[in-house]
Amino acid sequence: MDKKCGCWSVLKRGVRGACKSSASKDSANTIPRTSLVYDAATETRYLNASNRELCPPNEAHLSSDNPERPPLESEVPRQLLQFTFQELKAATGNFRPDSILGEGGFGYVFKGWIEENGTAPAKPGSGVTVAVKSLKPDGLQGHREWVAEVDFLGQLHHPNLVKLIGYCIEDDQRLLVYEFMTRGSLENHLFKRTIPLPWSNRIKIALGAAKGLAFLHNGPEPVIYRDFKTSNILLDSEYNAKLSDFGLAKAGPQGDKTHVSTRVVGTYGYAAPEYVMTGHLTSKSDVYSFGVVLLEILTGRRSMDKKRPSGQQNLVAWARQFLADKRKLDLLVDHRLERQYSIKGVQKVSQLAYNCLSKDPKSRPTMDEVVRVLTPLQDLNDLAILSCHSRLPQQGRRKKKDGTPQLTYNPSKSIRDSPLNTGRQHCR
Repeated sequence: MDKKCGCWSVLKRGVRGACKSSASKDSANTIPRTSLVYDAATETRYLNASNRELCPPNEAHLSSDNPERPPLESEVPRQLLQFTFQELKAATGNFRPDSILGEGGFGYVFKGWIEENGTAPAKPGSGVTVAVKSLKPDGLQGHREWVAEVDFLGQLHHPNLVKLIGYCIEDDQRLLVYEFMTRGSLENHLFKRTIPLPWSNRIKIALGAAKGLAFLHNGPEPVIYRDFKTSNILLDSEYNAKLSDFGLAKAGPQGDKTHVSTRVVGTYGYAAPEYVMTGHLTSKSDVYSFGVVLLEILTGRRSMDKKRPSGQQNLVAWARQFLADKRKLDLLVDHRLERQYSIKGVQKVSQLAYNCLSKDPKSRPTMDEVVRVLTPLQDLNDLAILSCHSRLPQQGRRKKKDGTPQLTYNPSKSIRDSPLNTGRQHCR
């Protein structure tokens, strides 16, 4: 990891301290973990519940993540701009529906415009384009996440973390202002667009996201992201990946501590199994989530998809049978890529995903190791479709002993029309 690319300020305990409850301590004894049984009934409950709150409702209030009071103005990082509610209301056109960029557990995100080097609203299309996240008014959890966002993103600076520009805390209004990410989320590009994301872009995005996680894990005060998923990876115009939404981020263990005990939150399908079962949070919990996203990048499938046939709905469970067998990798790769991917790259990514998804957390790589594996994959040009080109002419001329051709092939229209089609036959 390039240490020069990020900036760690000493995290202010004041803001994070605003989230701590004197009524309880974050310990394994506080939460009755025996109720977290990892079975079909639990899975159904998780899928039907909020994506961000995996623990049973009666456990949520036991967490010491709950804030007692809002942060004092003096506790908010000074480099952030402080907006008034009216400024942000004007910047987003009165929070009009057609400016909504997305919706999450926190609230809605609106597109807006502000003047350069200031907080004043600007006309649409002028000044600086921003994303304004507005807290749902009825959410204690939302306020807790607002505090976490200011606490972490206000102090941490890295090319692969989205930039927090400012905030608004006025009466019961809680808003955050971020840099605008032109291409939206990785989720949109993988699952909601008809044109498939090219393999080279997928590797670039995976590497950028891995660098962001590695930066968080290796700071003087380690941070566990806790909600790594495709919808939280945002892309700029050059497909550079930046981690967003630090509402569930948690300070990692320090000293001789091996883990942090906390309430179980996140998104089902991405959360590490040992974390779901025990509430013990480590950096290896993020590594598992990264493995899930890597699988989504490789396959073009969602981590959980109830629309698929039985046995294929849970991506990790379905993919394990293919990950360790190079002969079966063709069955795993996103078919929309039409073999326009690196053969060696797919093999390396598959092995890396397999290691990240190890059921034993200690066997998973660190994010630094993940970055080292992914870095050289950007330069590979051994496209599977070109490999087929070189094989087919010889195979086409082979004949069996009885004189009949050994190979016949009728390429599909989509491959015949591929920009890589140079007049030769293709294989699938």
